[in-house]
Amino acid sequence: MNPVRKKRLYIVLAILAGVGIAVALALSALQQNINLFYTPTQIATGEAPQDTRIRAGGLVEEGSVKRSGNSLDTDFVVTDGAQRVTIRYSGILPDLFREGQGIVAMGKLDSQNVLIADEVLAKHDENYMPPEVMQALEKSGMKQQHDAAKAAQDSAKQGYAQ
Repeated sequence: MNPVRKKRLYIVLAILAGVGIAVALALSALQQNINLFYTPTQIATGEAPQDTRIRAGGLVEEGSVKRSGNSLDTDFVVTDGAQRVTIRYSGILPDLFREGQGIVAMGKLDSQNVLIADEVLAKHDENYMPPEVMQALEKSGMKQQHDAAKAAQDSAKQGYAQ
């Protein structure tokens, strides 16, 4: 083989190897940072991975919020109408967090399928609900119940305004 062609071949192979390594590193970084959304039903059936950071969401069940008296620890139950998942969070909850509210929590599942959350997000206005939570509620048939409760809250607020 001609020495010039041989040199070009080595350069092309080195470039291809460099691009391959860069793509592999990028895909590895993306895979480690991905947060998949799981409904309470998916978590209860074992579809959600243990010890991997996930997002879980649904409606905070009425009467399920239990706050620790001497710390910022809070336990509450989230439901999609079919199943329930307990979420444990240590920190200050968002101002808009309340029972009957749609939330998304990010964290890891422990061995008892309790989500140890490191972040809790609540809706930012009166009309917003995360799309994943909305789809889960529509599947379980709980969306109508949520809409009825929201309408009752709205009429109660209007009653105070008058």
